[in-house]
Amino acid sequence: MPRIRELDILTHRLPPGRHNAITDVAGVAVGHFTLIEGDGAWQPGSGPFRSGVTVILPHQGNLYAEKVPAAVHTINGFGKVAGFEQVRELGNIETPIALTSTLNVPRVADALMTLAIEQNPHIGLGFAATGRQGYASVNPVVGETSDGFLNDMQSRPIGEAALRSAVAEASTASVVEGAVGAGTGTSCYGWKGGIGTASRQIAARMGGYTVAALVQSNFGIPPELTIAGVPVGQFLQPDNYKPRPEDGSIMIVLATDAPLESRQLERLCRRAAFGLARTGSTAHHGSGDFVIAFSTAYRIPDRGPAMATSRAAILNEGEAITALSLGVIESVEEAIYNSLLMAETIVGRDGNCRYGLPADEVLSLVRKHSPRR
Repeated sequence: MPRIRELDILTHRLPPGRHNAITDVAGVAVGHFTLIEGDGAWQPGSGPFRSGVTVILPHQGNLYAEKVPAAVHTINGFGKVAGFEQVRELGNIETPIALTSTLNVPRVADALMTLAIEQNPHIGLGFAATGRQGYASVNPVVGETSDGFLNDMQSRPIGEAALRSAVAEASTASVVEGAVGAGTGTSCYGWKGGIGTASRQIAARMGGYTVAALVQSNFGIPPELTIAGVPVGQFLQPDNYKPRPEDGSIMIVLATDAPLESRQLERLCRRAAFGLARTGSTAHHGSGDFVIAFSTAYRIPDRGPAMATSRAAILNEGEAITALSLGVIESVEEAIYNSLLMAETIVGRDGNCRYGLPADEVLSLVRKHSPRR
């Protein structure tokens, strides 16, 4: 199962980072918990299970005490994400970002709150002991796509134990991709979808920053799939393809070390749609397509001791956003391809199957039909 870069068919203008992953942004860690259990007919409440959770940590310290600047964007809002409104209002993230199955969002959000309270016992109780004013709440951020085609989603099997496992596993090294974590039960363009990631390095004269994407792909129908500008889905479709009842969705997480504030991060969020469109997506009516972006360049203390502080900032926003936008578009496109190519065939509940995208056939089709060759 090669990543698309190994096939040498994708033209790009910016170089990748060391891992070509979201963990190329220094300090960012990713962890998965994968649940594959049971086979055969659906047994309500008992499986089969093809699900999981993926966590993205902007840093590995206390995120509630040291928040990071962030923004969110809704491409199409048919989804059940949690925590977006406070991010829009305050422009920061104060928990790990979790991706999971649609009906598991409340359970995962609750688990994120439990972990935050363990690190910050004053949450919900106030600051009487410190002499500061106000009560502390916490805003868990959870994204989702539906894995109901392959998974007993009604059972909602992903909770606190799964989240703790994913956080404990989180690493700043290479990211495991494909049918893992939140991507275990997903579908993409009729094939097996999953987790994918990629990164880009901005030129030194533009700051030398890194920008990267991680996706949970679960959208599209076979004829729409486009790879490296070639309508691969017009020539290659899964055997015995069985449509699912819903349109599907995608979660896109962006990270950068550029010193951007929330408004600038939101501008990058909007550019993610261009990378998504390059792969053939038309954002169906029932598709929940969401973007979360954060910067690791500085931290925002929770109720810091001073009223004001100073930090680095982008002075030439036009040039910086233009360069970073290209990085976002290229990394989102490549992350989606990686989520497909790295996912193996999975058989789930009631024998429902999603086949892994065959890399050799993709390579042959792109070489044959690409206008660049």
